Amino acid sequence: MSIPSAIVIGAGIVGLATARALAMRGYEVTVFERNERAVGASIRNFGMVWPIGQPTGPLFERAMLSRSIWKQTCVDAGIWHDEVGSLHVAYHDDELEVMEQYANINKTHRDCALLTPQQALEKSPGVNPDGLKGALWSGTEMIVEARAAIGNIAQYLADKYDVKFYWNTAISHVEQSTVLSGTRSWQTDEIFICSGVEFETLYPQLFAGFDITKCKLQMMRLAAQPGDWRIGPALCGSLSMIHYPGFQSAAALPALRKRYEAQYAEELKWGIHVMACQNHTGELTVGDSHEYGLVHDPFDKDFINQMILKYLQTFTRLKDSHVIQTWNGTYAKMTTGQTELVMEPEPGVTIINGLGGNGMTLSFGLCEQIIAAKFD
Repeated sequence: MSIPSAIVIGAGIVGLATARALAMRGYEVTVFERNERAVGASIRNFGMVWPIGQPTGPLFERAMLSRSIWKQTCVDAGIWHDEVGSLHVAYHDDELEVMEQYANINKTHRDCALLTPQQALEKSPGVNPDGLKGALWSGTEMIVEARAAIGNIAQYLADKYDVKFYWNTAISHVEQSTVLSGTRSWQTDEIFICSGVEFETLYPQLFAGFDITKCKLQMMRLAAQPGDWRIGPALCGSLSMIHYPGFQSAAALPALRKRYEAQYAEELKWGIHVMACQNHTGELTVGDSHEYGLVHDPFDKDFINQMILKYLQTFTRLKDSHVIQTWNGTYAKMTTGQTELVMEPEPGVTIINGLGGNGMTLSFGLCEQIIAAKFD
């Protein structure tokens, strides 16, 4: 009996998650990536695995499944990871009210709690103590260094499961069980297209029929903190609560959003909410902003970075705030509230795309669920 084979197009986190799920089920997997390594959204993010951002129910369960796969993969592959959790910090009563409601609603099925100012400062020396009213603690969040982890996962899949990678190989056409790159072609049993923002190349007419767009975000990296000083949990300003659907269960959220729309109108215009996390070298990743459209200019806007840094200063006290890197990234996002786009344009071909900013958090879980439903 022959070994079943599968081709995965794209070596970002969605493609790697798909390759892993297939390889674990005994498939002979080949991954094609148009660049010499993954350089897209999968390496240009916080490196946060972020269950707290997901609403209770299937998406939170998927996030926790992803987290468990991330954890196991990191342990097996020797990839740095830090199970530090997260802190959302409050400096106004309406922010604290949302956090209290969230904690009360979720305390029975999530690792979360409302902290006093003193408890918050004990969790993180990086929190600004001035005017601090409290914080929401969540223990489920995990940090990886995305720019290293993605490449490490590819190497791990190659070493452990004999997944074959074709780098610098752009697939220009898919037809039934065949993929083509120029004059070269490969045949397989199953094809999975995980192309991220490069969705104009394969089945463009199908993508044109869906409400999918691209989001550009701006991010920064701050210098390694002196003396091995660490912030502990990922730190979030309260603006993040109106960004993530996980907080929509709090009845006080609409009133908080209304205040923010007046007080932070310019920040919300550019989709700014601010978080910070720390990697293994002590550097801090800070962001971000959100601009939507099918085409984005390649130039960063300094005033956006300055707004991010200004808001960061309202809830943190860092040892060194020197910016050492700035960049932008783009990801594909559904505009109709869908959390992903999964479709089969023809037998044996599956498209997985449109995860938005949840790729690091949901991809492992989503792809495990898709492959399990399809083949188990």
